[in-house]
Amino acid sequence: MKIYFYTLGCKVNHYETESVKESLINLGHSCTNSIADADAAIVNSCTVTGQANLKSRQVLHKIRKQNQNCILILTGCFPQAFEDEVKDLDICDIICGSSNKMDIPKMLDEYLSYNNTDNCKKRKQIIRIEKHRKTDKIEDMCISGYDDKTRANVKIQDGCDQYCSYCIIPYARGHIRSKSLNEIKKEITELSKNGHKEIILVGINLCCYGKDLDDGKSIRLIDAIETACSVDGIERVRLGSIEPEMISDEDIERMSKLDKLCPQFHLSLQSGCDKTLKEMNRKYTSSEYETLCKKLRKAFPDCAITTDIMVGFPGESDEDFEKSLSFVRKIKFAKAHIFPYSIREGTSAAKRSDQIDKHTKECRAKSMESECKKSSYEFLKAQVGKICPVLFEKEKSTEYFEGHTPNFTIVKIPRNNLKTPQNSLRKRILYVKIEKAEENYCIGSFADDLTLTESI
Repeated sequence: MKIYFYTLGCKVNHYETESVKESLINLGHSCTNSIADADAAIVNSCTVTGQANLKSRQVLHKIRKQNQNCILILTGCFPQAFEDEVKDLDICDIICGSSNKMDIPKMLDEYLSYNNTDNCKKRKQIIRIEKHRKTDKIEDMCISGYDDKTRANVKIQDGCDQYCSYCIIPYARGHIRSKSLNEIKKEITELSKNGHKEIILVGINLCCYGKDLDDGKSIRLIDAIETACSVDGIERVRLGSIEPEMISDEDIERMSKLDKLCPQFHLSLQSGCDKTLKEMNRKYTSSEYETLCKKLRKAFPDCAITTDIMVGFPGESDEDFEKSLSFVRKIKFAKAHIFPYSIREGTSAAKRSDQIDKHTKECRAKSMESECKKSSYEFLKAQVGKICPVLFEKEKSTEYFEGHTPNFTIVKIPRNNLKTPQNSLRKRILYVKIEKAEENYCIGSFADDLTLTESI
């Protein structure tokens, strides 16, 4: 069968789609980028905001409109968190949750077995959403490589027990679960053999890694980082989003000794106002967050600190927002994802009567984005004049080679800068001198011909 894949949401979702895809390919199926040519289509959904649910529905209807005959499969966080809602999605043939994605090949066979029989008079829809239990282990997933990506996501953790007042994810993902250090090393070793030089450790609450593992000693995220860095052939290890209250001084010290660890830290802020943070049930203050940023910048000079910021949380006054804006101005993030609060039924914040109107949330989001763009550009300007190793990726343009520095600065180099013509520099790490900062990236040139000749 030819199968079409569509993924919404976070890096964990993208990793899981890749794992399901690899499993199906190993069974003899193939992939297609054409909806019209697909025998089956799998939509891996997100539910972090109401807009994410809407997007999932739109994608499903688009696929069904373009292909009336394909087997349409919905999986992921949307059906897991809102089971009653997705049961009305008659356009789907198979629906499963976030905890049993690797059962999709079996469910596909089951669907075909029943619905292809001569006695079948009515299509049988399969809905199989397993409830999360505290005793659950992490779903058995691994990947050997990405055909279309230079950097490889590696999921090492799932679930969250934090229960922030606005967040539906603990209900969609269940309790914390971790992959063993041996399995992590085995998977990353295979990725290295298949040409990946950089891996990204990802999870739903990455800093909770290891809390559920019981092998006679305390295992934490830093142990997983050190394990990843120990794999031969891997030259860069990058972290996904991390919770600021869970990074200790010992963690920073051990991380600073790892040459392969990329100096980019995505510390989820949400708000720079202490009143709002407390009502969000976040476990840190703005002062503690600022202290952590200072420690990281001291241990990792020129590191990039990126973040997520929510605006319009219920009860957020103009004064509260100004405090958050002022804090963001002080921290000077290299990059920030700004988003308005979205009501998620089932969370405590959704029950509050002091919801912020849509117009106010949009205005605050624009103000916050404007401030963050300033600090992002300042960060890029500070890179000018530096010579950095750049991992080149699949070229999106005929004019430029493009890649990332260790601190995740996007660098573009005009193709005519290369004396010997090359169709691609993909998956190669070359030294580049950064010469100019644009709004979202930097322009550079190769540092010297010797480095280039030896690397190519």
